[in-house]
Amino acid sequence: MADERSEILDLVEAWGVRQGTTKPFVPGESYIPVSGKVVGGRELRFAADAVLDGWLTAGRFTVDFEKAVARALGLRHAMFANSGSSANLLAISALTSPALEGRRLQRGDEVITAAAGFPTTLNGILQNGLVPVLVDVDPSTGNADPDALRGAVTNKTRAVFMAHTLGNPFDLDAVMEIVRGRNLWLIEDNCDALGAKWDGKHTGTYGDLMTCSFYPAHHITTGEGGMVGTQDPLLKKLVESFRDWGRDCWCEPGSDNTCGLRFESQHGGLPEGYDHKYVYSHVGYNLKGTDFQAAVGLAQIESLDEFVAARRRNFAALHEGLTPLARRIDLPRWLPKAEPSWFGFPIVVRPDAGFTRDDLVRHLEGRGIGTRPMFAGNFQRHPAYQGAAMRVAGSLTGADALTDRGFWIGTWPGITREMTEYMVDALTTFVRK
Repeated sequence: MADERSEILDLVEAWGVRQGTTKPFVPGESYIPVSGKVVGGRELRFAADAVLDGWLTAGRFTVDFEKAVARALGLRHAMFANSGSSANLLAISALTSPALEGRRLQRGDEVITAAAGFPTTLNGILQNGLVPVLVDVDPSTGNADPDALRGAVTNKTRAVFMAHTLGNPFDLDAVMEIVRGRNLWLIEDNCDALGAKWDGKHTGTYGDLMTCSFYPAHHITTGEGGMVGTQDPLLKKLVESFRDWGRDCWCEPGSDNTCGLRFESQHGGLPEGYDHKYVYSHVGYNLKGTDFQAAVGLAQIESLDEFVAARRRNFAALHEGLTPLARRIDLPRWLPKAEPSWFGFPIVVRPDAGFTRDDLVRHLEGRGIGTRPMFAGNFQRHPAYQGAAMRVAGSLTGADALTDRGFWIGTWPGITREMTEYMVDALTTFVRK
């Protein structure tokens, strides 16, 4: 049986290597996606190995993947979920637990977040009955303006929940000063920034909780998948409870009586000795990932440093090539302590450029270069949030600038030097026309 399994896995890996061969890039004919995955034989081998186990929920690959992510980032705990969006929901939900006593977030408490970004940073705040406080962003970094953040704090503020936009770390010195001075929770949405650092230390390790996404567009992929990380054992337990139906028990899938008190305790109004595996301490969800997904992630994490280096290399080539166009387009800026792990290359068309963002985007797409807007841009301008219980702290001119004039192009590892040269040429040709 072992020989047969090994033979199957060898064949799958060899097939994956052949499938992973890239096609030649033909300028003007080949499309350059704004994002993508780099998956080869090793990922397919691990995935097949998980399938052959016949254990398709969380199992041995999940345990190993969680440990690998925690080790890579310098975290004590990492908890796998079925998506980065679920990870965001779990992180903010965990802070509503009664187990946190006086620091528990309760309905009506305010949580500060950036006014522009991806909606799942915002949605979990609303879904928990909390009040998002939107602060403006600096269009040159895509991140919240620290002065706007300071001005947004009131006696109702209990937490800050923000993303490192497009892999560019926000000002963690300023944010940490604010949250420590006010005893606020900090959740770092690290979904776009895996591998980024601030002052030599990984983003995601400064806050009380961090989240990652492993959607195919991100730095590593599990297909669908995400992660919540923390240094705090209590927060780990709470995240796992909300992820696993809200249960009080912490047994791994397939395990029983880890605590040794499965039938020996009493909870709430339940009878003495009620099965602890079916005691619920939170109104939770089922947001677990599968071992199949985790197996792919375990193979991918070994390539993280290589993938981050490729993204930085592509970003540098684009930045160097586009610098001569800085009178017409604003190029991205990062802070001195930041070591971004670029998810993409953001561009903001200047108001006096002589053309619009839409003009430039149509030109690039027509030349086979993928583009995306700055995610949702200003949240307030979307139908979903009309009438939502939110507070806006100050003006949102920066968020509007990203909405009206901003977009980004790809830096993912599948982009080659030949492609970045073509992208620079396409932008230069249009801007100088």
